Amino acid sequence: MGNKIAPSILAADYAHFAEELHRIEETGAEYVHIDLMDGQFVPNISFGADVVASMRKHSKLVFDCHLMVVDPERYVEALAQAGADIMTIHVEATRHIHGALQKIKKAGMKAGVVINPGTPVAMLEPVLDLVDQVLIMTVNPGFGGQAFIPETLDKVRRVAALRKERNLSFDIEVDGGIDHETIKLAKAAGANVFVAGSYVFKGDLNAQVARLREALHD
Repeated sequence: MGNKIAPSILAADYAHFAEELHRIEETGAEYVHIDLMDGQFVPNISFGADVVASMRKHSKLVFDCHLMVVDPERYVEALAQAGADIMTIHVEATRHIHGALQKIKKAGMKAGVVINPGTPVAMLEPVLDLVDQVLIMTVNPGFGGQAFIPETLDKVRRVAALRKERNLSFDIEVDGGIDHETIKLAKAAGANVFVAGSYVFKGDLNAQVARLREALHD
């Protein structure tokens, strides 16, 4: 469960996805984080499976797909065919989280589960043995560029404790407001996958990802 950095394509230049994916690869980042939004679960619309499929032609990166959509189980087959590697879904978005995660695994993808800042960790507990990744939102989902919510670190600590108690091995991912300072806090709390959007794309991408790596080693 080594540390992984996942630049968020949501903060990239949408007109040049192929070039942006190549730039991400050059940084040595392990993942590219892809947010899929339907305008219902969150008040924003982003990408669908067809865009993921078009990106897949230009990259061998791990596609870490975070679905902010109602009834995410509807998109499992399309995302699997599009070339997604990890499909992470919200407990708040489906009445059948256990079955939805099983469906993701059956389709050949890694399965992730995510909670919003206002959702208790208890909502995750029944499915922790099913998942490859737990994502703790460190901002409210839907838009990039938001400030990190410090109280979400308690959730990271709780999930890390549950992982140890149950002798499980899933990754713990954080998403929202991650920079060279908050990444240290998230790592200390138990996270090992770090999504960064506006922070890495606002300047030189290589330099910003390198700065995050340096912070992880401080």
